[in-house]
Amino acid sequence: MLQGGTETMEKPQLVGGQAVLEGVMMRHHDQIAIACRRGDNSISLISEKTVPLASRFPILGWPILRGAVAFFESLIIGVRALNLSAAEVLQEEGEEMQDWQAFLVVLLGLGLGIALFFVLPTYLAKLVPQHWHPVILNLVEGLIRLAIFLAYLFLVTRWSEMKRFFAYHGAEHKAIFCFEAGDPLQAESAQRYSTLHPRCGTSFLFIVMVLSILLFSLFGWPPLPQRIAIRLILLPLVAGISYEAIRLTARSSSPLLRLFTVPGLWLQRMTTNEPDNGQLEVALCALKAVLDPGRGQDDYCGDSPGVSNNV
Repeated sequence: MLQGGTETMEKPQLVGGQAVLEGVMMRHHDQIAIACRRGDNSISLISEKTVPLASRFPILGWPILRGAVAFFESLIIGVRALNLSAAEVLQEEGEEMQDWQAFLVVLLGLGLGIALFFVLPTYLAKLVPQHWHPVILNLVEGLIRLAIFLAYLFLVTRWSEMKRFFAYHGAEHKAIFCFEAGDPLQAESAQRYSTLHPRCGTSFLFIVMVLSILLFSLFGWPPLPQRIAIRLILLPLVAGISYEAIRLTARSSSPLLRLFTVPGLWLQRMTTNEPDNGQLEVALCALKAVLDPGRGQDDYCGDSPGVSNNV
């Protein structure tokens, strides 16, 4: 049985992931694994290699830059993982999305997200008196952005079909916690851990919301077209700094920095549910596959019946 290795290594290994349809996607270095629970209770495992942009262009691995690149890469990989999981769960052949299609979906989703969370708030902020100090106007805009974000999360959580999706999100966090603690990668061990993880994408988005207020305030309150342009130009910088901030807080033992993660952890109570052991088995199957690629399928999901391994 594989165990977490952070206690015996000089540098902790960072593992990321996300929930997908009836499963979990895990990512570690250049390895990606998607594990899904099919209708017949079997686990389908898809393992792939990816080539991070930073490995081809080392400059993209520099601090700040790596955060903006990682954010965009995560969107593309995430969309592809959701598509693959849907095909596996529904067992539909020939329905996989091509890479260029995933790229277009990401661009469309990113465009809608920018319009909803950045363009709309700065537009609505013009409803308050424009003679107020620019810092106050930027703060009002930031509060509107945060309110839209919270309303979006609330509406998503009201969708009953999302409950199992959020349980797999919780399973992903528990599995990663179990690995980071060096415990055996078993459902019984992982079940003891929290569903709230400081490196979660929900926490990342909250930091983006807060940090954008500070950075945008540095440029005053120009006319609306200029404000929109400034926000679009600064968005990669905001993502990059937020990425570094979340990595720092996740690794630090400083009480002050830990306090910085609390709001993001609160928000995760909306986007994670407690998983059952079956959901944890799926998450651990994907985790084992990225930590130690190339082993037999029974080493990844041997405790579950009917494993289907597509590598």
